[in-house]
Amino acid sequence: MLHVGIVGMGGIGNNHARCYTANENAKVVAVCDMVKEQADKAAASYEALAFYSIEEMIASGLQLDACSVTTAGVENGGDHYEPTMALLRAGIPVLGEKPISNEIPKAREMVALAEEKQLPYGINLNHRFTPAAVKAKEWLTNGRLGELQIINMTMWINNPNESSPWFHIRALHPHSLDVMSYFAGGVDRVHAFFKKGKGRQIWSNVQANLLYENGVIGHLTGSYDAGGSYGLETLELVGSEGRVIINEACEKLTFYPRFSREVESYDHLGGMGGFADTFPARINAWIDDLLNQVPPAQVDARGADALRVQLVIEALIESWETGQVVKVPQQ
Repeated sequence: MLHVGIVGMGGIGNNHARCYTANENAKVVAVCDMVKEQADKAAASYEALAFYSIEEMIASGLQLDACSVTTAGVENGGDHYEPTMALLRAGIPVLGEKPISNEIPKAREMVALAEEKQLPYGINLNHRFTPAAVKAKEWLTNGRLGELQIINMTMWINNPNESSPWFHIRALHPHSLDVMSYFAGGVDRVHAFFKKGKGRQIWSNVQANLLYENGVIGHLTGSYDAGGSYGLETLELVGSEGRVIINEACEKLTFYPRFSREVESYDHLGGMGGFADTFPARINAWIDDLLNQVPPAQVDARGADALRVQLVIEALIESWETGQVVKVPQQ
């Protein structure tokens, strides 16, 4: 049984807590939030101890086998650094929310400290944990698609927030760029165009071209001004022998062979109903990694993967600002 703490008891923190509570191999024993009312309410809900600072929680001596860091901050990732560093210094494995950090030096520090301490450090890049994504990866690995040639991703939601010029690309697209790399590997170069939506002060729309290190070419379309009640996400893999489409992260998986009309299709593979189900899928995988003592370098969706995504995002911003094709820097 894993004894788990959660830092940041907003909506996402409570989502993590519900996922841990539903897993018979984990128990939430501590919740932490600088807003006393939020910490106290969560503590009552999950029968856990309430703390109001990360230092207080660590100094309590309470057994913590792992912690989720679900704080928010600027661009939804500004407050991850301090609690993550404190927990890692204390020898506690961390599952962080995305984005790992939109300040690359801080992201690098967190990844480096986890590696130095030989601690599991995962990030909630949950789109790669759907049964549809796993099945598509199996098809790709087993050669059913042939040689992967193109990867396309569309992800958009209605989000009116105007918090910072780059809020859209930095807060939303760690998801899309990570699942693209899950299939295509590391990105070598990028070229991007941005557009401000009607009445917007921020860059709320993006079209990006990506060249992967293995020669695969990719395209991302993203927006905070589109979406609606349905049709929020489409991922397409184009291989020399076939094509795969995943709709809504997990709701429909279809394989289209190149030289046949025998289409193979699955609806709600693995019983996954919608995007909300991706959270328990990811957190259950994290719990399994910890219980199975998976080496930190083999943890799925680890901090290094999230750092790679952030480097791509910053390269996309640089591309737009300079009008150039930009090489993605090394981690």
